[in-house]
Amino acid sequence: MIDNLKTKKLLIVDDEREIRDMIQTFLRKEGYTRIYQAGSCEEALSICRQTKPDLIILDVMLPDGDGFTLLPLLRSISAVPILFVTARGEDEDRLLGLLLGADDYMVKPFLPKELVLRLSAILRRTYAYKTVEQRTSFYIGASLIDLDSGIVKRQEKELPLTAKELLLLHKLYENQNRIVTSDALCQAAWGDDYYGYENTLMVHIRRIREKIEPNPSSPEYLLTIRGLGYKLINQKGEDTL
Repeated sequence: MIDNLKTKKLLIVDDEREIRDMIQTFLRKEGYTRIYQAGSCEEALSICRQTKPDLIILDVMLPDGDGFTLLPLLRSISAVPILFVTARGEDEDRLLGLLLGADDYMVKPFLPKELVLRLSAILRRTYAYKTVEQRTSFYIGASLIDLDSGIVKRQEKELPLTAKELLLLHKLYENQNRIVTSDALCQAAWGDDYYGYENTLMVHIRRIREKIEPNPSSPEYLLTIRGLGYKLINQKGEDTL
């Protein structure tokens, strides 16, 4: 499993060549070999389209923009996990990065081993589940959720799921018709160090509803259970393909 994850393609986006080279050196020592670099927003988008990386390490300060603006552009062409690594350590910046859909946020200077551990944890949570046989496709109302491809198909449209949305939907599907606590969902998406992600969870739930609900403002299938968490309703009881 671990060896397979180390074959994933990684893209490092940072305006400082020395930082990019340093991170690449750390990762190579840990066994990661498919590593790409970009020094600007434009270059990052180009490489992302060409190489289709499995994870992106993203700085905030870039010469032709910033990571907060770049993240939604990356999300428009890829749903892969994104790890911010930046010198901007204010709480407001961290929360903004997470609310925009980043999977984690690290502040420079950082311990190389911590970067590797966080990156490895994101890869495990995002990709390790695909080796489990019961992962499948299922309907929620008129929406077909394909966990293998990370796509929601509805009304002849294909809506890509981000890595976090996919993890959350999988946890909800495993417990369909039962309440899943907010803590359990945060742990599924962010691991054991999930404290402080409750507001971010609500953002991801809203985005999932926008993809699977006929009327996201009045959900029929992904319900909020106040004070507890959420419940995914499978009304037919036989929707698994």
